[in-house]
Amino acid sequence: MTAIDINCDMGESFGNWTMGHDAEVMPYITSANIAGGYHAGDPHVMRETVELAAEHDVGIGVHPGLPDRTGFGRRKIDATPEEVRDYVVYQLGALTAFARRHGATVQHVKPHGAMYSMLSESPEHARAVMEGLLEVDDDLVYLATDMNIYEVAQEIDGLRAVFEGYVDLDYRADRSLIVEQELADRDPELVADRFVSIATEGVVEAANGEEISIPADSICIHGDNPNAVAILEAIHDRLDEHGIELASLSEIA
Repeated sequence: MTAIDINCDMGESFGNWTMGHDAEVMPYITSANIAGGYHAGDPHVMRETVELAAEHDVGIGVHPGLPDRTGFGRRKIDATPEEVRDYVVYQLGALTAFARRHGATVQHVKPHGAMYSMLSESPEHARAVMEGLLEVDDDLVYLATDMNIYEVAQEIDGLRAVFEGYVDLDYRADRSLIVEQELADRDPELVADRFVSIATEGVVEAANGEEISIPADSICIHGDNPNAVAILEAIHDRLDEHGIELASLSEIA
């Protein structure tokens, strides 16, 4: 059997504004990346999302972003490596408190948006964040969104890291993602084909038709995709046929 994790960004609602399909998606995934309150989320949404994850035995992770709600954490901010590390540790601490209330632990960290881009472009920023995580909890798993970050993670002694792939977004031939301004319905069967290809062979077809290597042990499904549930159902229908079993990040890393 091939073991793989399915993760999803969650808890990105706040106040009267709702984003994503958290309750509908949670039964189909193994790891939840929960917003830490900077780019999205609030204390009540964090609590509710942790409760939902605990109820479904889904691994809990923090999805820290830059302090930019208006831009949904997708605008760059001029911040030093130490400042970005502090942003992550702060949000990790908040989610850890909610997890403890429910007898759960935080298993992983996956930076969001412009913060992820900063870490990809600057090994100094990435290293500062990763070393900060180890100082808080050396059992944490770092979910690496691209190869630049993953290579830095492998250089950090004692850090558990897992490389992440995407199936509801398209890749360029250089393995960078084509991120659309607005998510649209994706063909569930096509997305499920990509899931099986990455899970069993570590490859996927790029937008130009070229086959590229994506050696991922975790695959992200976007919960705010309009037909996210249909996509996840199609993926689950393929698991037994292709000898794939689902496992949380803490089991894989």
